[in-house]
Amino acid sequence: MDPVTSGFLVVGALLLLMAIGTPIAFALGAVSLGALVLDRGFTELVYFGETFFGNMSTFEFGAIPMFILMGAAVASSPTGRDLYKALDLWMGKLPGGLAISNIAACSIFAALSGSSPATSAAIGKLGIPEMRKRGYPDGVAAGCIAAGGTLGILIPPSVTMIVYGISTETSIGRLFIAGALPGLMLAGLFMVWTLIACRLAGGYDTPNPVAEMAAQVTENVKGNMRALIRVLPFLAVVLSILFALYGGAATPSEAAGVGAFLCLVLAIIVYRMWRAKPIGDIMRDALRESVMIMLIIVAAEIFAFTLSSLFITQTVAQAIADMEVNRWVLMGIINLFLLVAGFFLPPVAVIVMAAPILLPIILAANFDPYWFAVILTINLEIGLITPPVGLNLFIIKGIAPDIALRDILMGSLPYALCMVLGIVLLCLFPQIALWLPNLIMGPAS
Repeated sequence: MDPVTSGFLVVGALLLLMAIGTPIAFALGAVSLGALVLDRGFTELVYFGETFFGNMSTFEFGAIPMFILMGAAVASSPTGRDLYKALDLWMGKLPGGLAISNIAACSIFAALSGSSPATSAAIGKLGIPEMRKRGYPDGVAAGCIAAGGTLGILIPPSVTMIVYGISTETSIGRLFIAGALPGLMLAGLFMVWTLIACRLAGGYDTPNPVAEMAAQVTENVKGNMRALIRVLPFLAVVLSILFALYGGAATPSEAAGVGAFLCLVLAIIVYRMWRAKPIGDIMRDALRESVMIMLIIVAAEIFAFTLSSLFITQTVAQAIADMEVNRWVLMGIINLFLLVAGFFLPPVAVIVMAAPILLPIILAANFDPYWFAVILTINLEIGLITPPVGLNLFIIKGIAPDIALRDILMGSLPYALCMVLGIVLLCLFPQIALWLPNLIMGPAS
């Protein structure tokens, strides 16, 4: 069977399994196993298990569950509450200040947790009810949290950047720092649109009962500072981890292990979470997400191996390489592919399957791989707030079930356009992503 026909059959079978509700990891594994058995016979079953667990035993993958545990310790503690309330008390008097403080809280919490779902859930549980109570439109309240949560996979430390670094054999420390300024740029674009949306909807001039909020949390500025001070040790841990990575003092796995331990200890000491139940909840959440992500990664790697074994990958790559088009047209095609893939697959699966295929094409077109990592990540961020998967949309729906899904979607779509604008700006000014890593770590070799 020729590679093109094989490719259509494999992709069609995968889409069919996902359409009927099969978990992504199982769908990837089942299609891969079926294709390999049909191509090579049942002897392939002997090596499937060994390949499956062999892919999971890579030392670099140890960073993923550790960063997830670190994020779980932060997400399960009242850190998000303190961060949100401190920012609200400082920024709540500004026009549209509550919505802007939610985006700022999402940006900071993204750096603490490295997880988009955790960021949306932690800040959304507090921010959405408060914004609605103060008269903000449902679309603005839901959209700013859904979009702010996507920053969790871009602002360092980021699990998706770790997966990209492992898949493409690029420096994880450089990837982390390459995502810092673009993450802040997106946060700024989100804030600008939030101000515009509030002004258009009239929600910006709704009376803002800051005093009422203060009475629930602190009675004065000193109390506000205490709430902020409780967050600072967690920020210090994140900054120390990034410093260790950029300085070459530790590998990602070592830095993640130390960070997870310190965040767990801080959660116990600062928030007195020494009982068995909260610690058990942290471990349960970290284990659940780690297993899910690791299964997706390994299944996606086997799926990529299957595509390569059937010469599907080589055929697609050669077809793209043979296209006699301007390199920016090529980049536009790649962006469109990533955007569509992000609509249906989680970021980790897209990166594991697509990054090794696209990297040689990117390098041949003379694009920087670290700049491309940021472009890829923003495309996948868009997928988090667009249907049919749109993970953050469903998290917001779970937080505020009385808000119509249509209102959540319509409130989130302008932020997706902000991300498209961010991609355009990065294409026009690549140094937004490359200046800081080149400054700190020197030019990439």
